[in-house]
Amino acid sequence: MSIDSPPRPSAAPLGLHTSTRYLRSLADGREVWLDGQRVSDVTDHPAFTAAARELGRMFDLQHDPALRDQLTTSAPTGTHRLSWAYHLPTTLADLQAKRGNADVWMRESWGQHGRSPAFMSTIAVGIYDFRKRLATNRPDFEANAENFYRYCSDNDLVLAHALGDPQIDRSATPVDDPDLALRIVAENSDGIVVRGAKQLTTLAPFAHEVLVYLSASFANRGAEQFVVWFAAPINTTGLKILCREPLGHGSFGHAHPFGRRFDEQDAMLFFDDVFVPWDRVLLLHDGALAREGLGRINAWSQYVGQVRFRERLQSLLSVAIVLAESIGVDGFRNIQEDLGELASYVEICDYFLDAGEAGAHHTDTGLLAPAATPAAAVWAAQIAARCTEIVRRIGSAGILMQPTEADLASPQLRPFLDTYMRGKTLPVDQKARLFRLAWDLTEDGFGSRQDLYEFVHRGDITRNRINLVHKHKNSAHVERVRSLITRPFSD
Repeated sequence: MSIDSPPRPSAAPLGLHTSTRYLRSLADGREVWLDGQRVSDVTDHPAFTAAARELGRMFDLQHDPALRDQLTTSAPTGTHRLSWAYHLPTTLADLQAKRGNADVWMRESWGQHGRSPAFMSTIAVGIYDFRKRLATNRPDFEANAENFYRYCSDNDLVLAHALGDPQIDRSATPVDDPDLALRIVAENSDGIVVRGAKQLTTLAPFAHEVLVYLSASFANRGAEQFVVWFAAPINTTGLKILCREPLGHGSFGHAHPFGRRFDEQDAMLFFDDVFVPWDRVLLLHDGALAREGLGRINAWSQYVGQVRFRERLQSLLSVAIVLAESIGVDGFRNIQEDLGELASYVEICDYFLDAGEAGAHHTDTGLLAPAATPAAAVWAAQIAARCTEIVRRIGSAGILMQPTEADLASPQLRPFLDTYMRGKTLPVDQKARLFRLAWDLTEDGFGSRQDLYEFVHRGDITRNRINLVHKHKNSAHVERVRSLITRPFSD
């Protein structure tokens, strides 16, 4: 284990990360696999180095005097500082400070980090907020939730969450085939042993802890024994992390400014009879409580997630505007209409954020939670692909064909590039870099992954739409219609 690994929960807190401490903490013996090979150190592997260093750079911003107060605040003990993302909000000012913290993280990552520490830390806040309800499952789970939150916040830990079950046979249940879900295979006075897998754990190679939850859907199909929530260190014995193919790499890696830096990695987690001590278990075998908890623990993450989505749309809009100017189509009416459409989406994000603050309410633990805005999840999934399409339409074929930095440096090629590949407002080198930004955002593996992420990460859009309908089914307005058809207007 690295000398800079997070302390045990009972040790003195380490406080805010620096890039040095963060990068060293990842050398903790975690079992990361890529392309059939075990990765001995993610900070020294070409598939992970740039992304890990980018996270480290953002941790250093917490110590920048110009950003210190926007990113961090004093811990309740007064002994150290913690991220606003981990702060327990009780006032509107606290809530807005969380938004201000996320503004910096999302701006620095151009809205590309869907599971940044600014987002994931709020899940720990949600676990803390739900602790009294967890106690109805087992009394010890309340203290487990509180201790886990304190441990993460006091040490500025990076979290990942493991939600999805293996995509084997969605028509069956784990009762039919236990490999369909993570399951408990042993239980004793010290803890539980779990076996199985969880898919699409974003940020896993760069995290310190993984939160395993969701699993409520099985309760609807008579499989409540498979409902289990717990937290585990990423370097837990028996936990294997299988990473997908890295994005933004290859011989022309310099041409992927976003992909190289902001590929968070998505991983499949294999739990090979992993031991979880009782003080890390949060919920067992209660599907109804799990369903209730999913909304509660994500109250702040959905709010911060909207900050991230707004920043992504702002990046797409800004690239689209400069693209249009660079090739002289910014005056075309259809292009202006497309840009206006994209600009409207950016501003709508602000309305959802303001609505969350306007409807904020105190939970049963006294924390101030933003109002739920479920329509925002449906809307974002619906318009995300359209936003990338607008950039693609403006850049058109130019997104496909741009010179590399080596091409630009070639004395034999450069005269032709200057003549035939320049833009209206930009010389060829700047135009090439601009169009490569557009490629990175919309077309290559990284851009396609980001586009798919926007569609799936808020949950099943069909289910979300159905839930919205159920919300309105028994509304006063529907009852007015029922009343009208039973007692029609009188002449």
